[in-house]
Amino acid sequence: MLNNETAAVPGKGTLSFENTEIAFRHSSNKDLKRAYWLFRMININFFVKIGPPVTNFAMKIGLPIKSLIKATIFEHFCGGETIEECNTTIKNLYDGGVGTILDYSVEGEEDEAVFDATRDEIILTIKRAAGDKAVPITVFKVTGVGRFGLLEKLDAGAELTIAEEAEWEKVQARVLAICTKAYETGVPIMVDAEETWIQKTIDLLAMNMMRKFNKEKAIVYNTYQLYRHDKLQSLKDDYAVAVKEGFILGAKLVRGAYMEKERKRAAEMGYDCLIQPDKQSTDKDYDASVNFCTDHIAKIAFVAGTHNENSCRLLAEQLDEKNITHNNSHVYFSQLLGMSDNLSFNLADAGYNVAKYVPYGPVKAVLPYLFRRAQENTAIAGQMSRELGLIMTEKKRRKI
Repeated sequence: MLNNETAAVPGKGTLSFENTEIAFRHSSNKDLKRAYWLFRMININFFVKIGPPVTNFAMKIGLPIKSLIKATIFEHFCGGETIEECNTTIKNLYDGGVGTILDYSVEGEEDEAVFDATRDEIILTIKRAAGDKAVPITVFKVTGVGRFGLLEKLDAGAELTIAEEAEWEKVQARVLAICTKAYETGVPIMVDAEETWIQKTIDLLAMNMMRKFNKEKAIVYNTYQLYRHDKLQSLKDDYAVAVKEGFILGAKLVRGAYMEKERKRAAEMGYDCLIQPDKQSTDKDYDASVNFCTDHIAKIAFVAGTHNENSCRLLAEQLDEKNITHNNSHVYFSQLLGMSDNLSFNLADAGYNVAKYVPYGPVKAVLPYLFRRAQENTAIAGQMSRELGLIMTEKKRRKI
């Protein structure tokens, strides 16, 4: 599969993360102005902290703020409320050489009927992606198709009731149905990482799906959160299993998404937290994971999910140093819609595989996702200031 992808070739352009003309080529003047004011607001921690309770209260008592949310934060960070509404975003990204990862971002549900509906919606994203280079990868969360409390009990090794055993069978059947459709259509699907106290069960599910479907091609990808101090070793251990059992390891590498929640729970319950002691340790393990994957590119297909410029630059340099082509099918860069366009579009312009996470779903149901993203990104030192600076540079270049 990789025979004609082993010699390095120049990209289509020179890679620079400072080129705002390329970064915002897909954005109209109106889009740019909206992004400017939006990031200015997010940059104010007070707004991010009071936003969720105020908005949830307003929605609960029926205030007509849905249209305001949809026209601002939702429009910037989401593709739409339905797959069809995402088509404009899909085309816009692909015009700039960037693929779309449709992410049905409804979360926190508990009902079996909702789990079945979510399974069906995820399968629709796979069908939408089939045969379309603009939608190269799909994704789902296990908590979208199974109850959090059940996964928590499984992770803890607690004995399930007869009813819970039947519930667990349904969860596994939903995951199997999703991965089977991915396999049948040849569309890769990523299993998102979640909280540490349910992750062991998710890891087992993902590895079993890889054993079944990754014999010839990477279809199923598990996610490794490198802000956990044990995940670099997990990546290496899983690779050893893949080599021994004869399948391709699919890996999405991220830093992580639940840091404050993880530390708070560990402190409250008195156990050792799995989160790295500092950001430097996370960065070190992340870059070591990238290096490990590129060293074993024939048997590992990976998605580098990162907004870190140094990590993106490191991976780009490693591909050249190791004679791996920019468009090798085993390597993807990924960022979130509405974030780090200077990375996504400049990488795509230089010939690398890039795909943006494009969340979608009903506005009310996607609000928890939107607020979590805002909180995460204000917690990253300099992230919002960097976004603002790039937007201001482009506004100045356009004289708007």
